[in-house]
Amino acid sequence: MIRIFFLYLLSALLLCSAESCASLSKSQSSSNTPAPPDYSLIKNWAALPTVADSADVVPIASWHDEQSTAQADVFFIHPTTYTGKVKNHQLNADVADKKLNLATDKSTIRYQASIFNGAGKIYAPRYRQANLKVFYALDKAPELKSALDLAYADVKTAFQYYMDHYNQGRPFIIASHSQGSLHASRLINELIDGTPLQDKLIVAYMPGWPLKNDEFISVKPCKYPDDTGCFCTWRTFREGYIPPKIHYPDQNIAVTNPVTWSCDQPGCSQDVQLGGVLRNVHVLMPKLVHTEIHEDLLWVNKPVFPGSFLFTRKNYHIADYNLFYADVRKNAQDRVRVYLSTH
Repeated sequence: MIRIFFLYLLSALLLCSAESCASLSKSQSSSNTPAPPDYSLIKNWAALPTVADSADVVPIASWHDEQSTAQADVFFIHPTTYTGKVKNHQLNADVADKKLNLATDKSTIRYQASIFNGAGKIYAPRYRQANLKVFYALDKAPELKSALDLAYADVKTAFQYYMDHYNQGRPFIIASHSQGSLHASRLINELIDGTPLQDKLIVAYMPGWPLKNDEFISVKPCKYPDDTGCFCTWRTFREGYIPPKIHYPDQNIAVTNPVTWSCDQPGCSQDVQLGGVLRNVHVLMPKLVHTEIHEDLLWVNKPVFPGSFLFTRKNYHIADYNLFYADVRKNAQDRVRVYLSTH
């Protein structure tokens, strides 16, 4: 069965109906806003290097979870997993929601954050993420931005707690996806870009959200596989597909090829792709896709896997990391080595 990966895929790509979007326009009141997380409590972290968690997984026996000896950190901001019905206008998730936390841990932490356990110690905060439907209703109800502001406030607080209590002056990677990348870009703008912390930034991986080449003043898109102090971003679709509403060919959107790690080299064959992880996190599938940068999009072929003939989606948003699991893992390790050798 392809249950875990594709149930998560389908939930993450839900579109809200006109009726449900309209119901979101009623602002969330303080009475139904979940309490802010206390980041001194272990339970408010989805991943910590000193705790056994889903970020410790490795797909193949020759790889190892190297967090115990890592000389760098990874601050991981997970994407939207609060995709269910909005009840009582609670637009932000409750970090005490055990069912949601389990879903987060079994999906994005297990399949995305674990990529980085060969490069650094992983810190992934739980936060009062905005419900998926907020993103589809923002154009109709701009006041819903307050839900994103609340989510970001938690991410910022978590990062500051991490810096004050965990970091101890170590270099770090920022890694994120989708809603997480929206918050990561704001975090870099406010706390890292042009500040003393920028010198500690190894690289930022922020796929799943459109970021401009000039998104930041000092932190630029990575041009080469061993660049440091820069950012990488991409949004993945099936080759030939132009997604409506989220295609911005004339808006200076940055695109990194997560196989060549270049913004300039347009594409490469499957033969050089290290591989991805799909339905089974313990199975690495080498040479899964070829890649091509098309304007502001990353195009790939339809991957072949058991049951793939049933898979008709052309938006591979949920697989922005998974298709390139081994490629991102190795690149993160390489950039850490380069940073440590030059600083």
